[in-house]
Amino acid sequence: MNKFLKFSSLFMVLLVMASCSSDDDETKEEKPAEVLVTNITIIGNDITDGKPINLSADLAPSDATNTNVNWSVSDKKIAEVSLSGVLTPRDNGEVTVIATAKDGSDVTGELVIKISGVTHGTVLKAENMLLWQRSNGGWPKEPHNDFSGYNREQTAAEKAQAISEKENTDTTIDNDHTIGEIRTLLEAYKQTFNPAYLNAAENGLKYLFEAQYDNGGWPQYYPDRSGYRYQITFNDNAMANVMELMWDIYKGENDTENFDESYRASAKTAFDKGIEVILKTQITVNGVKTAWCAQHHDVTLQPAKARSYELPSISGSESVGVVRTLMLVESPSSEIKQAVQDAMQWFEDAKLYDIDTKKTTTNGQADVVVVSSPGNIIWARFYDLQTNEPFFCGRDGIKKKTLAEIEQERRAGYAWYGNWPSKIETEYKNWKSKLGI
Repeated sequence: MNKFLKFSSLFMVLLVMASCSSDDDETKEEKPAEVLVTNITIIGNDITDGKPINLSADLAPSDATNTNVNWSVSDKKIAEVSLSGVLTPRDNGEVTVIATAKDGSDVTGELVIKISGVTHGTVLKAENMLLWQRSNGGWPKEPHNDFSGYNREQTAAEKAQAISEKENTDTTIDNDHTIGEIRTLLEAYKQTFNPAYLNAAENGLKYLFEAQYDNGGWPQYYPDRSGYRYQITFNDNAMANVMELMWDIYKGENDTENFDESYRASAKTAFDKGIEVILKTQITVNGVKTAWCAQHHDVTLQPAKARSYELPSISGSESVGVVRTLMLVESPSSEIKQAVQDAMQWFEDAKLYDIDTKKTTTNGQADVVVVSSPGNIIWARFYDLQTNEPFFCGRDGIKKKTLAEIEQERRAGYAWYGNWPSKIETEYKNWKSKLGI
């Protein structure tokens, strides 16, 4: 090919490329510019009958590219608004509705709506919890220790008693109290939007914030410090229940989303402090981390005695709730990971093989005996802090090596053996898998 032909071919290639480039430029130029929202007017009326209304948003300019908005309200206790702009009243009062442009312009429109005509239903169980709530925000364990008494109309004597004891300081987290009442009230509020239920739940939450020690622990009772009530209490999952509630509030889950959002940060702080004291109270034996006692001293953090038969020990029961709480942490530190792994290893080492318990009768009274059960695995409630051997204790406060050595009343009246750690084996496997351990 001569030079002229080569030059001609090259010229044609360049011409085609230039043409394509020109076409691309023209295409880009033809794309219309985005038109942003400059003003939003919310269209709606006051509510006089307590029923929901549909709101709409009028956007300017009329040719705005993105006409979608996000809806919100100034006070969720007064009303809630759906993604489509349906305003549902919760209480009588005044609320500001806000519509925010979704095109990134940050333009908002607001409308103040007065709400009246709202009536609230009641829930008997919740009403009874309002009655028994102490003035400090917490609840006592008696007279409704198992919660069943809340399900019926209170007698005149009970009502008078509850009112006369409002200032008592017998408030507790034992046997799921205060936490259990708060959760029930939140559920009742979700059903009825009765503000009394949410207010009572918030007062209960404030009580829990106040009851937490600076080191992160929660006592079984607050402010009562008599006996062993002041100790940091893992017994019966007392502290674990509080921390699970704090976690739910932080995450806005399990009906806690109705709490004011300002409580979320406080709940997260309380939860984190609780994790700190859990790490500090993990018992070390001969340089090896194990598990936890059912209760620890509020200052020294050492394993502590509660009732006469609840001596300082490593707990095969309460430690399970502690480990489950540690596994809630979404991005655990290396210290948290190690604490969980060490506790699970202790559970493995503390297994008791080929035995089980059997309910029986002795001298016409209920009893519990240990029987042979090949292949079975269980754990003891208490393990010695030095030897890691199971022990049992009657009301005389003296350690015994076997269940048969303590009095019949205590044998049958307390959970000395159980399969507690087996209940978190699957959770632990999932936890390790999630973290790549």
